[in-house]
Amino acid sequence: MKLETTYMGLKLKNPLVPSASPLSKEITNIKHMEDVGASTIVLESLFEEQISHETKELDHFLTQGTESYAEAMSYFPDAEVYDFGPEEYLTHIQKCKEAVNIPIIASLNGVSNGGWIDYAKKMQDAGADALELNTYYIATDATKSSQEIEDNYIDVLKAVKSAVNIPVAMKISPYFTALGSMAKRFDDAKADALVLFNRFYQPDIDLDSLEVVPNLILSSSESMRLPMRWIAILKGHINASLAGTSGIHSAKDVLKMVMAGADITMLCAVLLKQGITEIQNILKDVEKWMEDNEYESIEQMKGSMSFKSVAEPAAYARANYMKVLKSYL
Repeated sequence: MKLETTYMGLKLKNPLVPSASPLSKEITNIKHMEDVGASTIVLESLFEEQISHETKELDHFLTQGTESYAEAMSYFPDAEVYDFGPEEYLTHIQKCKEAVNIPIIASLNGVSNGGWIDYAKKMQDAGADALELNTYYIATDATKSSQEIEDNYIDVLKAVKSAVNIPVAMKISPYFTALGSMAKRFDDAKADALVLFNRFYQPDIDLDSLEVVPNLILSSSESMRLPMRWIAILKGHINASLAGTSGIHSAKDVLKMVMAGADITMLCAVLLKQGITEIQNILKDVEKWMEDNEYESIEQMKGSMSFKSVAEPAAYARANYMKVLKSYL
């Protein structure tokens, strides 16, 4: 049975990949992930705020729309709260590469086309095998058009691609006017992969302190349906690799995502809840299902349930909406 898959040109032993999370801070965790079957690891992100916290350009993105509510600025963490500074992050990449034999994917999280992008090259020089670019951007400025916002994403991607020669993945949200068209734009700009989807953690309001506060709610398996649908739709229409993230908690989730067309499936919440060893359990369950159902390889099933492959592709579109509503009659 062959579990191998290819992601951004990287040959991986299976499609199970721990996504960016606090678990990757410790070298012991990185080693453990490799030991229990992880095929590659995405390190916790280095944030733009850590590199250019006081630049005028970043200040624009952090303060737009908050002029009348100064207390809202407390929602953004001070640079001191991060475990890794920029130089420590680069050292961490080097240590990870020395500790394991699987590829290491570094992660940059930012919004502007600024000097922080220079760190993409430094991550490459530190030994990163690939880079995941997480453009976590909340479009709060009502004067900016969707075209301007989309152009910003493309400009950042092009700037990073011009700085490195390792593969670059774009981790994006589903909140675009025409997601298929935007995926094509990323593909045309030579993104090596699209990671679907970034979860925008929604803030809460503390009624005692009257402050806007962070609110972390981990995903459940139901969360995977949105990225699974869009991976199924995009499979075969773009050249970039496809990664499914958010809501992957079990072997069934992995299998569904691969059948939709994902090259890899990313794990986060399940590892935070169940521990790193859950990678091994999921991998065993994937192998058992494939054996029971006579699948010889991951490649054989990849995309077999995509929009282009299923008998009724409308099930991924409006027909699904109508059937769901009628199911409660």
